[in-house]
Amino acid sequence: MAVYTPLSESDIAAFLTRYNVGELVSFSGISEGVSNTNYLINVIPSVVEGSNGDKDPSTRKLLAQDDTKKYILTLFEKHYRLEDLPYFTAVMQWWRARGIVCPEPLSMKDGRVLSVLKEKPAILVSFLEGAGVNKITLDHVSQVGKLAAQMHIAGMDFAPTRENRLSLSGWEKLIDDIGPRADEIDEGLFRFICDEYNYLSEHWPSGLPSGPVHADLFPDNVFFTKVFGRAPELSGVIDFYFACHDFWAYDLAICINAWCFDERHRFVPERAQAMMAAYTDMRPLTPEEEAALPLLLRGAAMRFLLTRAYDTLNPEEGAQISLKDPMEYAVKLKFFQEGKFR
Repeated sequence: MAVYTPLSESDIAAFLTRYNVGELVSFSGISEGVSNTNYLINVIPSVVEGSNGDKDPSTRKLLAQDDTKKYILTLFEKHYRLEDLPYFTAVMQWWRARGIVCPEPLSMKDGRVLSVLKEKPAILVSFLEGAGVNKITLDHVSQVGKLAAQMHIAGMDFAPTRENRLSLSGWEKLIDDIGPRADEIDEGLFRFICDEYNYLSEHWPSGLPSGPVHADLFPDNVFFTKVFGRAPELSGVIDFYFACHDFWAYDLAICINAWCFDERHRFVPERAQAMMAAYTDMRPLTPEEEAALPLLLRGAAMRFLLTRAYDTLNPEEGAQISLKDPMEYAVKLKFFQEGKFR
């Protein structure tokens, strides 16, 4: 998530009139993430009935203080094609209907889900309680492994498809766009990227079990709640705007990249073992997936190295965004190149 497009109170208040959610109380931009403009908004029901059936100002005031509802307003920026957006809302609705706790896209008064704000596609989705993870534990990674397997199993009958534009063909375009400027990030990075792309493009697998994947199950996109004295409990998953049709084992490889290294980017085998055990307990890997996993781990590291490098070299002027270090994924890629996984 991020803020590329500034919105005023009047912008958001006018946008909300298209829905039956209520009236704006407060809003704030969300700077985390890199892809879309996101705002957290608080609303109060627009009609509050008193005991006599009329609007009761005192009740209205009480609700404004204590019973506001939260939503997330998302504007899709230039990273997306308009034809992709129905896929994102459909896959959220599909997974949510099958027990995956994720945001619900809200329909407007006219029944449509997709809207427009500031000449950009926009949606409003429900708010999930909980928070992303800063200090990762084995409890976290086990639950994420189980979540990924549940999402893959639940998606087996999902008919719509969307190409993963951040796979091989997308990497080639990113490499062309980045070019030798990659060496501004780290000397020799451009050659390192090109050599790895050549290897992956020659060896990338085909025919593995596939279906809808989240493709971005990072610690800031998986929410947990914690009660004192108890292990953290997974409370939901957000940010479905990289979702696509791809290998399920590739989605698992993204999770291992994101969750199984420490804060100094050192591989933590116990985390990988816990994640793999939880995943395969729900959905065992085929022999072909097992054989392909080391390569898919390299590919997942390559994907985030490239997108982070591109964002670092092409900052959006005026955007409220927390850029992420591409070299984190260069370190991870080098680890997986050595074939030391598990």
